[in-house]
Amino acid sequence: MATPMKRHALLSLAAAGLLVLAGCKPSDSGSGPASNTGGTPEKKARIAFVSNGVASFWVIAQAGVEKAAADLGVETQVIMPQGPANQKRVLEDLVSQRIDGIAVSPIDPANQTELLNMVAGRTKLITQDSDAPDSDRILYLGMNNYQAGRMCGQLVKEALPNGGKIMIFVGRTEQDNARLRRQGLIDELLNRSEDSTRNDPVNQVIEGNGFTILGTMTDNFDFPKAKANAEDALSKHPDLAGMVGLFAYNIPLMLEATEQAGKLGKVQVIAFDEADETLAGIQKGHVHGTVVQNPYEYGYQSVAVLKRIIEGDNSVVPADKFIDVPARIIRKADVDEFWADLKAKTATDE
Repeated sequence: MATPMKRHALLSLAAAGLLVLAGCKPSDSGSGPASNTGGTPEKKARIAFVSNGVASFWVIAQAGVEKAAADLGVETQVIMPQGPANQKRVLEDLVSQRIDGIAVSPIDPANQTELLNMVAGRTKLITQDSDAPDSDRILYLGMNNYQAGRMCGQLVKEALPNGGKIMIFVGRTEQDNARLRRQGLIDELLNRSEDSTRNDPVNQVIEGNGFTILGTMTDNFDFPKAKANAEDALSKHPDLAGMVGLFAYNIPLMLEATEQAGKLGKVQVIAFDEADETLAGIQKGHVHGTVVQNPYEYGYQSVAVLKRIIEGDNSVVPADKFIDVPARIIRKADVDEFWADLKAKTATDE
């Protein structure tokens, strides 16, 4: 997980449009397996883990990738591209390298189907974190984002039992995970039936059940813009009751904006994911709660699943092509234990 210093380093690297965080190549010394009588080391599977942007969330996933590489004896790399064009370039480059397998979080699945199908035709492709269900990917590994959005809606109801005006913040709505989280949140707040195919307009004011959803502000992983969005919402809506961030980096920037506006603790903040600042905010009472994924397991299991598929073991592919890594809600009562476990996995407590 990124500390504040690491987060600022990520911002600097993100300005270049592409961040490669890891190239893990476990040592061949000692007990490495041999593939022939001459003792030549067996060729290791090469697996790439590609994010949908730069965020502390992906640093946690990186730790899982690195642990899987060490445990399973494969070569891995973690790549964090900024924007669809960079992600396209990364995927094309990996295919040209004849990589054995790729786990990707697609940035714009509706417009990347042709690209993803090309990749799937040349290597083993799975999606993680965010799906591209119309593509030829082998499976999706992650949480049910619509249900996670409804869980976030439950937190909003707890924080604002009498309703109120809220604003939603997210990187982009083209991503499958963002669209589903947002829709699940809205449907829960309005007490609607479950229907993940709904897609309420982003800029439309939506009212019901005592809540007024003023809109959804996007930033395309531009961190200064994300903070400016939070500042604008606080300035233009002095009666704003709640702010909901759907991506990991949104919440720290929302907290900065509320503190500078003198509204820290006055405007309810409801979160997604497990940035350091978010968990600290829950401890201090500045964040009501957060819906967490398990990015460490996204990283670890993506490598483990791809290794088995590369080796020809397709029994790992479920009939519905969905490996569920469930979401959970973290409130103040849970945050200390959760954070301690996360630090142990990512070695950030050293």
